[in-house]
Amino acid sequence: MDEAVTFPPKRTTGLVARGVAGFAGAVGQLLFPPVCAGCHAAVGRGHSVCATCWAGITFIEPPFCAVLGTPFAYDIGEGMLSPEAIAEPPPFARLRAAVLYDGLAARLVASLKYGDRTDLAVLMAGWMARAAHELVETADLVVPVPLHRGRLWRRRFNQAAELARLLVRVERRRGHAIAYAPTALARGKATRSQVRLGREMRRANVRGAFAVPPRWKPSLAGKRVLLVDDVFTTGATVASATRALKRAGVAEVDVLCFARVAVGEGAVHI
Repeated sequence: MDEAVTFPPKRTTGLVARGVAGFAGAVGQLLFPPVCAGCHAAVGRGHSVCATCWAGITFIEPPFCAVLGTPFAYDIGEGMLSPEAIAEPPPFARLRAAVLYDGLAARLVASLKYGDRTDLAVLMAGWMARAAHELVETADLVVPVPLHRGRLWRRRFNQAAELARLLVRVERRRGHAIAYAPTALARGKATRSQVRLGREMRRANVRGAFAVPPRWKPSLAGKRVLLVDDVFTTGATVASATRALKRAGVAEVDVLCFARVAVGEGAVHI
């Protein structure tokens, strides 16, 4: 695979490395004091938000739909499904998101995606890891939703790949050696931007957009994939990507996003 599972370093090497990293971090904080990712107020540590901005984030907590992760207003029982999941079951098994797409969360997504604020991905991936514990436990490898090469060239990086890479790093630090496969899924169709498209137009736009490169098919056969993206809106993109993975022999796909829109807000502009 593109990034093999690594083994922990020897203890002495690890102690020296942590000592050097700690010293460098202290010097860095003196030169560049940490600020809130939301309002740039001073905070105690980097890659965090102040108390005021924290209060403006809507974290998705149980109870929620067992399939789509849609928050419920009250607990209606374990394993319950939302009307959307019942009426139109998705091709993926489960979807989870860290936060609702509003306020500061929406600004973080826009800053990462269009403002080259890749530093924000550290904070965002940390929140995603918190929401992904049940998905990560059963996943064999993490695959980001890819960009078409033309858009990747213009944007210079894939925000989903950056979030996925940092998620894997967090999990490895926790002792869970999960593989990262950033090239296991390709986007061969130069689709239009999904911004301002309705549900049906989004589906048509991404239909047939994804494929698994032939060299990856033997490695994916029978595996469980955790598919990572930044925002879940109508689900058209991750559904199309999931179908491509399953056509290649993947046993099951779970989806993890940083943010998801609330039910009834599928036309949100991002």
